[in-house]
Amino acid sequence: MATTMTDTWLFPDWPAPARVHAAVSTREGPGVSQSPFGRFNLGLRSGESADVVASNRDVLQQALNLPGTPRWLQQVHGTTVAELGPLPGEHEPQADGAVSRIPGTVLAILTADCLPVLFCADDGSAIGAAHAGWRGLAAGVLEATIEQMQIAPSRQLAWLGPCIAGPSYEVGEEVRAAFVDPSAAAAACFTATRPGHWHCDLAALARQRLTAAGVARVHGGGFDTFVDPRFYSYRREGARSGRFASLIWLANG
Repeated sequence: MATTMTDTWLFPDWPAPARVHAAVSTREGPGVSQSPFGRFNLGLRSGESADVVASNRDVLQQALNLPGTPRWLQQVHGTTVAELGPLPGEHEPQADGAVSRIPGTVLAILTADCLPVLFCADDGSAIGAAHAGWRGLAAGVLEATIEQMQIAPSRQLAWLGPCIAGPSYEVGEEVRAAFVDPSAAAAACFTATRPGHWHCDLAALARQRLTAAGVARVHGGGFDTFVDPRFYSYRREGARSGRFASLIWLANG
């Protein structure tokens, strides 16, 4: 399936098995958010009314005809990966990655510049999702998700969702050191700007780490949440930025 991108949805372009489905929302989806949140903020920790966010999440489920309620996470920029099933309720495990082997389970990652990464087994037996800001990426959240899939990395596919791109993402020495100190190859993902500062290519860093972990089939990338108004961007909008969702699920049956 070719990538489909509208003002409302992005549907990934990757050779996933037919029973694996994925979608990414945008800020201009069919929701009820008000300024400055666009229309479709899905993040409970963005400063918007919880009732509005709950309504948007209901609309999300209906609009995509999801097989169950998305399993939202309490994301903390760590490396914990939760194994989830299609359980109802409002419990959000504190984790930055999730995997499932149960049809009808909808995994969800919320971002607004950080990198969402979706995973699936090449036989459609398992799915995964990870939230990779620079802290989680450097700490190993992708590697933790790969391991929790319990499938050989060579049999996994990964898709990189929309994140802030290198030319828009200036960072300091501590970010560069977190990657370059343990792996000199990571230096290729940083471009010097001014003394002590670099542009950081999160997607390129993720590709490096996925490849090193044995996941050779990596797709996606190419977006910049900072310059693309269809996506929320914390760096562009500040603390009142909303969040968009990257979703993956196994079809029932």
